[in-house]
Amino acid sequence: MTIQANLEWNKNKSNQGAALAKNILHRLFKEYQGTFAVRLWNDTVLQIGEGLPVFTLAIKHNRVLYHLVWFRDPIRLAEAYFNGDVEVSGDFNAAVGLRYYLEKLSLPVQEKLQLAFQSIKLGTQKQKSFKLNSFSKRIMHFYRHNTFRQNDVESIAFHYDVSNDFYKLWLDECMVYSCAYFENKAQGLDLAQRNKLDHICRKLRLQAGDEFLDIGCGWGALVCWAAKYYGVKAHGITLSRNQYEYALAEVKRQGLEGKVTVELRNYRDLARVGTYDKVSSIGMFEHVGLKNLAGYFSIVHQLLKPDGLFLNHGITSDEPEWADSVSTKFINRHVFPDGELDTISHIQRRMEDAGFEIFDVEGLRPHYAYTLRHWVNRLEENQQEAVRLVGERIYRIWRLYMTGCAIQFEQGATGIYQILAERKHLGMPNLPLTRRDLYTSDSQ
Repeated sequence: MTIQANLEWNKNKSNQGAALAKNILHRLFKEYQGTFAVRLWNDTVLQIGEGLPVFTLAIKHNRVLYHLVWFRDPIRLAEAYFNGDVEVSGDFNAAVGLRYYLEKLSLPVQEKLQLAFQSIKLGTQKQKSFKLNSFSKRIMHFYRHNTFRQNDVESIAFHYDVSNDFYKLWLDECMVYSCAYFENKAQGLDLAQRNKLDHICRKLRLQAGDEFLDIGCGWGALVCWAAKYYGVKAHGITLSRNQYEYALAEVKRQGLEGKVTVELRNYRDLARVGTYDKVSSIGMFEHVGLKNLAGYFSIVHQLLKPDGLFLNHGITSDEPEWADSVSTKFINRHVFPDGELDTISHIQRRMEDAGFEIFDVEGLRPHYAYTLRHWVNRLEENQQEAVRLVGERIYRIWRLYMTGCAIQFEQGATGIYQILAERKHLGMPNLPLTRRDLYTSDSQ
């Protein structure tokens, strides 16, 4: 075959592949209510829907279409983006929204077979993907249930020990990795996170001399705040070595030695002798595992003195018992290896079964939606440095994960609550009769 003939053959094959791809895409997205463009591996551009496309998917190889036909799995499309097999330009939120369309997509068996045959005719190409760094390779270690202490450590390290410098790029100045507390939508993230730290302290009615424990203390923001502004003796525990070392340095930097202690310890290993007046758990119990929640709340109950207060701040699901879904699979595979969520009603029931009396439940769903939008904006603004620190794949995972979470909170599919409870005892509670003290100017 001459060079010219070979070029013509390749061109015809490419055109044939583009025609097949066009047919597959238009059928898959026939019911899609919106408009986007698709750029194929041979630079052919197709449009789905009418009007101006709001985003463009650049598909680098035909196996992406093969997977869409055979599995219609949003996670596979997300993983193609992580690996560099799909690029996204334009409205990233709208692109992430394809997840909901693909979840509901149902094809008749005959049509699916026809599309599957067409996808096979596209042939295969050598896949190009980003090199996996050591962090990414650890994914396969985390398909076990959260049962043993060692697995707790590994799971926490998987998520939190990415890089302190990476988290600094998009967290607030206090390094608070949980829902902020906004007084209005225009408020900045740094102030909103300070609001949250103070809101927790006031809700627990912290006062000078209290023994205060923060389970899962992160980078130490809350224990330092509580000691500095409320005069408590604060103790924080974490399973993340990166967080532990940062928190120790922060205690020293703020001159809080003697007032704040931080320990690399599992909550299961704390001495259960009614040591603490107040206990908080902020964004930690999501890692515990549903079958361990009864034991977890029982341990917290034992840690508290009689009439001690406990504030549990955590994410909940609108589906009970961490039902199998796109969200649960994605989170456990790429973000929180052993994370599990439950409904707010189930969480409260478990707390009551452990001997707690619940006094206050506050929903913070809008606050977390705003928080996540701030985080995503900061991450995208620092894309180049983020990629330098953790690699392109990890940057993309976090960008998509936090964008998807923001959408979930905005839509109401995911919630977050602060539950204030007291260790149940005979007699009147150790709390004011109203919430007025939480919001008066004197307390602030």
